[in-house]
Amino acid sequence: MTSSIRIRRSRRAALAVALGSVLALTATACGDDGSGSAGEEGNEGSGKGTITFWDNNGGVRTDIWKQIIADFENEYPDIKVKYVGIPAASAQSKYDTAIQGGGLPDVGGVGTAMLAEVGAQGALEPLDGRLAKSSLNGKLSRNLIDVSKAAGGGDTLYQVPTSANNGTLWYRTDLFEKAGLDAPATWPKFYEAADKLTNKGRNQFGFTIRGGEGAIAPALDAVYGQTGITSFWNGDKTTVNDPKNVAALEKYVALYKKDTPSADVNNDFTKMVAQWDSGTIGMLSHNLGSYQDHLKALGKDRFRGIPNPTLDDGTRVQVSNPVDGLSLFRSSKNKAAAWKFIEFAVSAKENSKFNEAAGQVPANTDAAKDAWIQQAEPTKLAAEALNGGDTKIVQLPYYLPDWNTISKADNEPNFQKVLLGKMSAKEFLDTLADQLNAAQADWKKNH
Repeated sequence: MTSSIRIRRSRRAALAVALGSVLALTATACGDDGSGSAGEEGNEGSGKGTITFWDNNGGVRTDIWKQIIADFENEYPDIKVKYVGIPAASAQSKYDTAIQGGGLPDVGGVGTAMLAEVGAQGALEPLDGRLAKSSLNGKLSRNLIDVSKAAGGGDTLYQVPTSANNGTLWYRTDLFEKAGLDAPATWPKFYEAADKLTNKGRNQFGFTIRGGEGAIAPALDAVYGQTGITSFWNGDKTTVNDPKNVAALEKYVALYKKDTPSADVNNDFTKMVAQWDSGTIGMLSHNLGSYQDHLKALGKDRFRGIPNPTLDDGTRVQVSNPVDGLSLFRSSKNKAAAWKFIEFAVSAKENSKFNEAAGQVPANTDAAKDAWIQQAEPTKLAAEALNGGDTKIVQLPYYLPDWNTISKADNEPNFQKVLLGKMSAKEFLDTLADQLNAAQADWKKNH
């Protein structure tokens, strides 16, 4: 066992002891507006009165949430919603503080990246039974429901998904047409285009690869997408270093400096997107969030965004993207009213309105059919991919307490070594697998 894993385990153990002590002291404490601490059971309440909602992306999403709240209060005049906007960067710490000291909301935005940690502290209400009796039942993307459950660490639903981003392969249609290339819809066509569009003498490259901050998830997306392996785990061992995945990573990283700029080794998404928008690079793998940047830089007729490439048989395998959603807090004193708000916010009309403003894929499958999506092709294709039967989602283990550390601090520098030829793809994936297997064993021991 590495020293870094031992240190993280000891920190988590100390946190667990401290948290247990705090919860024991605050189990009977009451928060404002009917909210409280994680140790409280709460109750259904009257279904009327005031509930508190925490927006986990305050500022960015404040205006659209206030519109939805106004619509809700018009529909349910006996319920008032107190809006609290929390910047995304501080949402996790805000929830942790409230779990320990009281003052949790009735409803809150909880993304999959923090879902397991908040849920593991006993703060969230299981939602399977409520959803089964709801008008939302059967109306939400099955793939997104599965991502929400997996991120919560099991088979229980602690988050009603509202929206998702999706991996997108952006490509320059003008360059493809000039070179006589088909759209890079399959992996063989992707590699063909990456090679044919490269002319180093003219500073032209077929692809830009993410080598800096945030590089691990896109690399895993490319690996699993090429091999067709559909599960991150085989029993208690990860499939990340399966020989097929090793071979796929070797092929993918071989693009670096051959068909990509050398600066890619240090590029995060901001630099990568700016480089693609301003240069003569054929393809970029990034999510839907950069659509407006491309539109502004290139105009609508010079690029296109499609879901990540498929296997030759048309099957698309992709790793799970973070899913945003709404959670009901166990300590709420008015769960009936809080659940009405969740149902309303994720209804077809309101979910469509929210995602049009956010530029993301609606979780409500009826909302995904609305006109604005049909007019925004990248979002339309992403919605079809997420809701389609030919897409297989490899669930990344967001529920592991060490996931962020392992996938960022521990292994982003190693991925750069792979690009630079200082570490083999096999050594990189074996190291990643050892850390994940240890984290998984530790998680199972404590759950």
